[in-house]
Amino acid sequence: MDLANDAADDTFRKDVRAFIAASLPEDIRARTRAGLRTSKDDSQRWHKILAAKGWIAPSWPKEAGGCAWEPARTYIFEEEMAMAGCPPLSPFPIKMVGPVIYTFGTEAQKAKWLAGTRDGDMVWCQGYSEPGAGSDLANLQTRAVADGDDYIVNGGKIWTSYGHQADWMFALVRTRFDGKPQEGISVLLIDMHAPGVSHRPIITIDGSHILNEIRFDDVRVPQFNRIGEENKGWTYAKFLLGNERASIAFIPQSTHLISRIKEIAGAEPSGDGGRLADDPAFRARLAGLEIELDALRTTNERVLFDVKAGSAGNGGAILKSKGTFISQALSEVAMEAVHHYGLPWVMEALYPGWNLPPIGPDYAKTATPHYMRQRANTIEGGSEEVQKNVIAKQVLGL
Repeated sequence: MDLANDAADDTFRKDVRAFIAASLPEDIRARTRAGLRTSKDDSQRWHKILAAKGWIAPSWPKEAGGCAWEPARTYIFEEEMAMAGCPPLSPFPIKMVGPVIYTFGTEAQKAKWLAGTRDGDMVWCQGYSEPGAGSDLANLQTRAVADGDDYIVNGGKIWTSYGHQADWMFALVRTRFDGKPQEGISVLLIDMHAPGVSHRPIITIDGSHILNEIRFDDVRVPQFNRIGEENKGWTYAKFLLGNERASIAFIPQSTHLISRIKEIAGAEPSGDGGRLADDPAFRARLAGLEIELDALRTTNERVLFDVKAGSAGNGGAILKSKGTFISQALSEVAMEAVHHYGLPWVMEALYPGWNLPPIGPDYAKTATPHYMRQRANTIEGGSEEVQKNVIAKQVLGL
């Protein structure tokens, strides 16, 4: 495996930087730079700008309207967006449901959903976890019973990110109730505006409303909306989860956060009256995490090489496991960098329109909510215990 920089990739990186500099709306750039939370409108605006450029679906095949970039080029693109402070894009349409539709869907399903999913006209959420089926996803109990040309869906999902804003959900439902649990699951695309769909907000410890509990009460879903074969959804779910776990490694985001911490450390005092950036203990801790991130980046290169060679294994579990721990550790270092100014944070100060002066440096207001939000990283997208089992069984062959 050759990790040397490719001249074409270097040119592509420069092109991406130039496009972002010219195309990212200044008001969005200012909000992300100030640490303000971006809105659904911000993400959708940026999504549509990328779609108009033809860069919104890097890994999709060209026949589905994608770029068909190699994985390494996709990584460069995502890293440059993170480093430039672009608003985060939802992974649900492009990295999750889109590939499932164009890989396993019928031509009629592709015609109905792919263009709107790609271009940002359809907002998606994921319906996997349930109160009794999180890490043990095969235990899900949401039922879909055939009724003529429809299914009648009853049950509920939990921890549904952005479910209150979504137009559609890709959901795992139980369509058979005997035999092995994994063999009775199907994938349905559910209209979130259909009668019988309701949601209850879940406010997380950082004060944000991203998560929801979703209820289905006699929701009628056309059988046309089932992706692939009935009762074969577990196969499609594993395909999707591999994409999700690789994306939760947070390598570009952690790279950006290290750069930001260095800026903060250069402005903050240390205990002996000097700069925090010159404190040996702080420098050693941050350098150690930077080395770990470089090692993870090399692991990512190996995974990308395997994908290109057609022998992709379960690298997503490795990337997710290590990447989330690095992300959590960096959030702790960021808290240390802003020290006591991180404590008196005000939720309202994270949103546009807040006009009271900050308590301490402006960059300190995001440290505590970011730290608290990152606690979930080792649980969401497959808990750390699940990742270790996957690595032990499917990577190490134990």
